Order: sequence, then structure tokens, then C-alpha cells
Amino acid sequence: MSFAVNSPPAVRHFPLSRSSVCRTPRVTMVARSTTGVSVSTAAALPILTKLQNDCSTPLPVLRHVADAMATDMRAGLAVDGGSDLKMILSYVDSLPTGNERGLFYALDLGGTNFRVLRTQLGGKEERVIDTEFEQVSIPQDIMFGTSEELFDFIASALANFVKKEGGKFVLQKDRSRETGFTFSFPVKQTSIDSGILMKWTKGFAVSGTPGKDIVVCLNEAMGRQGLNMRVSALVNDTVATLAGARYWDDDVMVAVILGTGTNACYVESVNAIPKLQGHKSISGKTIVNTEWGAFSNGLPLTEFDREMDAESINPGEQLFEKTISGMYLGEIVRRVLVRMAEESSLFGKDIPKRLRTPFTLGTPNISSMQQDTSDDLEAVGSILYEVTGMDSNLDSRKMVVEVCDTIAKRGGRLAGAGIVGILQKMEEDSKGIVFGKRTVVAMDGGLYEHHPQYKRYLKDAVKELLGPEISSNVVIEHSKDGSGIGAALLAATNSIYEH
Repeated sequence: MSFAVNSPPAVRHFPLSRSSVCRTPRVTMVARSTTGVSVSTAAALPILTKLQNDCSTPLPVLRHVADAMATDMRAGLAVDGGSDLKMILSYVDSLPTGNERGLFYALDLGGTNFRVLRTQLGGKEERVIDTEFEQVSIPQDIMFGTSEELFDFIASALANFVKKEGGKFVLQKDRSRETGFTFSFPVKQTSIDSGILMKWTKGFAVSGTPGKDIVVCLNEAMGRQGLNMRVSALVNDTVATLAGARYWDDDVMVAVILGTGTNACYVESVNAIPKLQGHKSISGKTIVNTEWGAFSNGLPLTEFDREMDAESINPGEQLFEKTISGMYLGEIVRRVLVRMAEESSLFGKDIPKRLRTPFTLGTPNISSMQQDTSDDLEAVGSILYEVTGMDSNLDSRKMVVEVCDTIAKRGGRLAGAGIVGILQKMEEDSKGIVFGKRTVVAMDGGLYEHHPQYKRYLKDAVKELLGPEISSNVVIEHSKDGSGIGAALLAATNSIYEH
């Protein structure tokens, strides 16, 4: 008796360190049952079998998730709090056309680093003439300081970056500099260039900012630095990704980020947003930020998901994100391996302390192990030993690869079903326009970019749900770093100056 292991493509996007590859883990001899399966493996097989059954995503499950996503989108558009999906209005009513000209900046604040970028736009003939950026780390004391300290630090870095302006970067005469501001924290947006911070996340505990307009905070800080610049567009990273991709391709209608976290946005008709009161849009369209990580309807969850959720900082929340995003896939696998180690001797008699440490095993490790095509799964053994301290043999390595594949497959297929749910909602409202022509979904984020199996599972699910004919019109393409230039493009689109 043996269990099959899919042969993933021999691509390695997450190279192991030299020490990981060269250091050979200890391999132990194992006793075998009369069926040819090691005794330790046989004891762990029921755990794997149950995991695969609980994570199963056959077509009916995918269809339910897609339908529920579309239903929750409608409920969230009808009234604030109408569903798990917040369906936040971005106030981005005009997307880049290619006619934009001039020098524009972008500031991206979404974690412990922030990035400043400038781009010189040359209209349809020259498009992006040149782009430069710098990344700045935020000191720990600033992350726990006052609002004024944080925004003064950011404005100072931006002012220093502006001082290096030169070469192909030319500000037109009698103009102030304008920047797009990508701000990936919970904000109640009130216009294209204003938004109230609801709360800090991602380890920030800055006092005095919640309840304030963050654009005002940044504009005032730039003024204190003597920097003649204004924020002309406040966006989140998903909206900026859509704008960045749309600049090059008019058929982009949806953007999805699959990285440490996940989110999706799409182009919506203002007539399809009942909760939008009194907002005028010249184009008749706007971008809606779904905040789809909060979706929870009909997800195939395991006992390991429930345990992880219960121990998280936000129990019962962000369940879709916890099943499909890069922050959590490795942790789910780790929890499964702990259970296998406890109930069998799959990895020897002792359970290493590192294996019991939450989030020790990262999603990049999962991807690397799935991509090991060697006969003895040497890279799998090295990762297990270096990251978790576990010894392994070929049988246990095969078992680990199966666990990794099960969790990645569920995540990719559920993400694909979510995309179909968005497209389905758009198709129903447009009465056949979306599926009847080329429609592009722009993807960004390290999980999508660096995990080929996950990407394949996602695309397979979309094709299964839509069928070969309709899915041939849906193009899912990577838009690397679209959010950076996207914010600058939205600054140009919403400029106070004519192009």
C-alpha cells in the first residue's frame, strides 16, 4: 500500500539558504508493516485522510462559495453592515487612460516599512518615462509614538526623496507636487482625498490618530517640513493595483491581492450601490473595495482552522483570509504536523520545541517543499530539519508534501471561487457584458507570484466554475508592483491641474 504524491513542477521561487541545503538531516530506519507502509506512516494516515476530506473543494462547494460571495456583495452594497463584506466605497470614479502627463509621487504605508516613489508620465506616446523609489524602515519607537511623530518622520523621508529629484523628472512650471497615498489600514473614506482612521493594526499603536483624517495629518506634516506637496488621492493597495493594471490594459475590471493578507476590488456601476447617497460620478462607475477577507459563508474548515482561529487576535473574523492567504497556510500545515507527531512516530519519538511554536513554518517553506521533485525529497528533509528541528525519512517527507498540497489546494481553489463570485455579480448586473468579452483580473502579492501550485489550483477552479468557453474570456494575469505606480497614476487622474 502506498499513497500518491503529485509531481509538482521543478521551479523554485523560494531558494533555501546554503546552510539549509548543505546540512543533511538525520534519517532514521523505520519498521514496515506487511502492506509495505511504515508503522509510523500508517498511524498518521487517518489524520491525512480526514484532513483531505475536510478540505475537499469539489465543484458544488466551489459553486456555493461563488454564489454566496455574490450574494454577500449585494447585501454589503445595499447598506453598511449588511453582510460580512464591508464593500467600502473608494471614491475612485476615474481610472487612468494613458493621457496623464507630468511628475507625480506615491507614498505607500502598509507595514513596518513605507515606500516613496516618483514617476514621470509622458501621455499615450511615451507612457511611463521613468520611475524611482526608496524604501524606509519605521523605527519601533515611532510605531508606538504620537501621530505627529509618525507623520513628521514620513514627511521628512519624503522631503529628502524630493531633494534627489533630477534627470528625467521635471515638475511643470507653476505647479505643486501631488502624491497618491496608499494607506493599508482600516479607514472610513469620505472622498477621494480624505479618510478617517478607524484603528491601527499590524503592530502600530500610534496615539492621537484614530478618528482623524489621515490626509490632513500628512498634509500638515509636509507643511511643517516646508514641502510643497498635496495628497490628491487616498487609496488602499488593492485599488492602486487595479489602477496600475488598468493604465496598460483597458479590460482590467478586478484586482486581487494574495500575499500575507488578501483583498479584492472591482469596477462597479454607481447605480448598483443602493447605500451610495448623493454621490455623483461623471463616469457612472466607481471602484468598490470588497474587504473579502471577512467572507465566511460555506467555507470547508477543519479542526486545525478552528483551533488557529480561536487562538488568533480576531476569533471568528477574517475566515476567508485565514484559509487562503500567505500568513496562515504554513501555520495550518504546522498544526497538522504537530498532531501527526503526537499520534504517531512519524518524525521520531520527540516533538521538537520549534515545531510547537506558532507560525514557525512559513508559507514560503510550504511552496518550496511542494516544488521538490527529487527522488528522496532532500529539500523537504532539509526544510523540516532547519525550520522545525524534525528528523524525517522518505515516507514522512511524502506525508508532509501531501499535507502541504492539501492546504495549498484548498486555498487556491477557494480564492478562484471568490474571483468567480465577483465576476458573477458583475455579469448579472451588466446583463451579459462581462462574460461576453475579454475581462482581466489583475493579481498581485507574493503568494500568487511565488507559489506555482497555488496559482494553478486557483486558475483550475475558475475554469471549472465558468466552463472552457466563458473562462477563455477571463484573463488572470500578474500585475507585479502595480500598487506602487497605481497610486501615482491616481494622483495624476485626480490632479487639480489639467493634463
